[in-house]
Amino acid sequence: MRWLWMAFGVSCVGLGAAGVVLPLLPTTPFLLLAAFAFGKSSPRLHHWITTHPRYGPPLHDWRAHGAISRRAKTLAISMMGAAFVASLVMGVPAYALWMQALVLLCCGSFILTRPSPPAVSD
Repeated sequence: MRWLWMAFGVSCVGLGAAGVVLPLLPTTPFLLLAAFAFGKSSPRLHHWITTHPRYGPPLHDWRAHGAISRRAKTLAISMMGAAFVASLVMGVPAYALWMQALVLLCCGSFILTRPSPPAVSD
């Protein structure tokens, strides 16, 4: 079972890494899943992802404060808006637009109601 959790974690890291450059693929949820999976399978990989210079800070902010950075919030809401506009431009049927709008509204509300991480003081 350990190898299954590890494979799931590695897959999530891959999807999260792709999300860094692909605008419609979220990064942080996949990193949270990867950290969870590595916590169940590999202390070494769990330590790697939680201390990684790129992936570690959002994980720490979420664990410590349930927080999402202002930059990540702005990017997420912007990409949701862009996805909805793209659906409009492509002529997606009205029922699908309504469902998409409802899902995006719920997701956007969740994101916007999360606190921002506290400022780091040196």
